[in-house]
Amino acid sequence: MRLEVRRGGLEEPETIALLTAHLDEMKRLSPPGSLHALDMNELTAPAVEFWTVWDETELLGCGALKSLGDQQCEIKSMHTAKGHRGKGVGVEILRFLIDEARRHEFTRISLETGSVGAYAPARALYSKSGFVVCGPFADYRHDPHSIYMTLELGDPSISIAD
Repeated sequence: MRLEVRRGGLEEPETIALLTAHLDEMKRLSPPGSLHALDMNELTAPAVEFWTVWDETELLGCGALKSLGDQQCEIKSMHTAKGHRGKGVGVEILRFLIDEARRHEFTRISLETGSVGAYAPARALYSKSGFVVCGPFADYRHDPHSIYMTLELGDPSISIAD
């Protein structure tokens, strides 16, 4: 598999379909008031950068960074297409997002993910990659359906585990 990361792509039919599937899955797994995924309009906000990951003409996944100010950013809309889960696509997306955060000189990258079992693979990936559980950040509030994680980016030797 040869992965290519492309900036943007929110107008692409494949991206729209992937994000629709992502939001549908998040709605199914998260009760009302606990859904924190960005919709298509929110992904075009000036504080958000969005990328897609392709293998030639096949869309494998996507991810975004949202600037929170004060040298901090948040991972948003990180999603791997169902047929490509467990193949290392998520690792590559995460690695790319962390590299981009460093390139933009962010010192901390944080995220919110679900607390139910369906999110266990994502939580394992983040933990294996050095993220640690933290309290709510930015505009988040305590929510039993959410787990908040963060990674300090000050050490450039931190590498993302495969």
